[in-house]
Amino acid sequence: MVVCPSFLAGEASGQDRIALRVEIDGAIGPASARQFNEALAVATERNAEVLILQMNTPGGLATSMREMIADILASPVPVIGHVAPAGGHAASAGTYILYATHVAAMAPGTNLGAATPVELGGPLPSFPGDGDDKNDGTGSEAGKDEKNATGPPPGDAMTAKATNDAVALIRSLAELRGRNADWGEKAVREAASLSANAALREHVVDFVARDTTELLRLADGRTVEVAGRKEVLATKGLPVETLEPGWLIRLLAVITDPNIAVILMLIGVYGLVFEFTSPGAVAPGVIGTICLLLGLYALNFLPINYAGLALMLLGIIFLVVEAFNPTVVLGLGGVTAFLLGAAMLLKTEGPGFEMSWTVMGIAAALTLGLALLTGSYLWAARRNAPRVGAQAMQGLPAKVLDWEGSEGHVLARGERWRAKADEPLALGDSVEVTDVRDLVLTIRRRDARSKGARQ
Repeated sequence: MVVCPSFLAGEASGQDRIALRVEIDGAIGPASARQFNEALAVATERNAEVLILQMNTPGGLATSMREMIADILASPVPVIGHVAPAGGHAASAGTYILYATHVAAMAPGTNLGAATPVELGGPLPSFPGDGDDKNDGTGSEAGKDEKNATGPPPGDAMTAKATNDAVALIRSLAELRGRNADWGEKAVREAASLSANAALREHVVDFVARDTTELLRLADGRTVEVAGRKEVLATKGLPVETLEPGWLIRLLAVITDPNIAVILMLIGVYGLVFEFTSPGAVAPGVIGTICLLLGLYALNFLPINYAGLALMLLGIIFLVVEAFNPTVVLGLGGVTAFLLGAAMLLKTEGPGFEMSWTVMGIAAALTLGLALLTGSYLWAARRNAPRVGAQAMQGLPAKVLDWEGSEGHVLARGERWRAKADEPLALGDSVEVTDVRDLVLTIRRRDARSKGARQ
C-alpha cells in the first residue's frame, strides 16, 4: 500500500514527460531569436524533459546569435542541438549556437563551420605582398603557428577585434561543454568546415543521429550541466511535439530583411507625401502610416547605423522637394544621400541580411523618376496661365435642359445653370459657354463657330 501508490504516481507523471522541438530553417535573425526564446518559455512552463533545436542555417546576425546563446546558457531545460535534415548545415552563427547546446548532434550528410565573422562591406582588398607569408617554403609548423598567432593584418583593427572576440566566445563555449576548442578557433580564423562524421571524430559533436527518434535514444543517459546543476537525461522513447512559430514571428521574419524594411519605409514616406498633397484621399495616408511604422519596427531589431538611416531619410526629403521645386542639384543630392545611407545602414552583415544593391538602385531610380515626373507636371502647370471664375467657364460644353424664347436652363459640369442665347435653341441641343454674368451663362450652339468658319 505504500509502494504501489508511489509507483502509480511515478507512472502517471511519466505519461506527462515530453520532448519539445523548435525548427530554425534559414538565417539567424531577430525572428529566430524570438522564436527560440518563446520555445524555451513554453518548454519551461510545461516542464519538458528536453528542447530539441533543429537547425538548418547559413548563419546570420551576431546580435541574434548571442541572444540565443545567452538563452541556452540560462535555460533550466536541457537543449539538444541537431543539424538536420540531411543536406542541411549550421554555418557561421549556427556553429556557435551548436557549441552552446548541452548536447550537440548532426544528421548524416550535414556540415558545420565557416564561422569567421563578416563585417560590413566584407574583407578589405589585398595588396601586393600581403599574401607572401602564406607559404614560406619551409612547411614548418612554427610558421603556421606564428601566422595563427598574429591573426588578421595589423592595419585592419576592426576585423582583428571582431575575430578575436569570436574566438574567445567559441573557445569559452567549447570549454563549458567539453568540446574541441582548437577546431572551433580554426573555424573562426580559417573558416574551416566539417562533415558530420568528421565533426564526430574531432569531438565537435556528441553523436550522429539520422532522425529525432535516434537522437533521443542516443542522448538518453548522458549527464549534462543545466543552470549550474548536473542532470542525467532520460529521453529514450519520449513523445516529440513540434512548436510552430506564430503569425508575429512569421511577419517579423519577412520585415526584418533590411531590403524589405527600406522598401516599407519608402512606401510609408511617399504615402504620407501623397496624403498631405491631396488631403481627403485617406488610403495613401493609412497605407503609408502602417508601412512606415512596420519599417521602423523592423529596423529597431537590426544593428543599424543611425547616420546611414538619417542619410536615407535626407535623400528622400531632397527628392520630395525636387518633385515640387525642380532643380538638378536636389535630385542628384537626394539619390547620392540615399545610396550612401543604404551602404552605411547596417553595422554588420550576415547571410540573409545583406543590403541588395539591385533593390536599392531600383528604389533610388524609381524615386528619382517619380520626382522628375512630378516636377515636369508642375513645371507645365506653371507655364500655363491659371483660369478661374468666368474665364475658366468659357468654352465649357453644356446641354440644353429646357428652353423658351431666348432663355432656359442648361447642364454644365453636372450642375443646372440659367442661360440665355441670341439664337433659338431646343431641348437636348449641344452648346458651349461664351460668358458668365451674375450666375447666368451666355451660350451658343457648338456648331455655330464651325458654320461661320465655313461661310
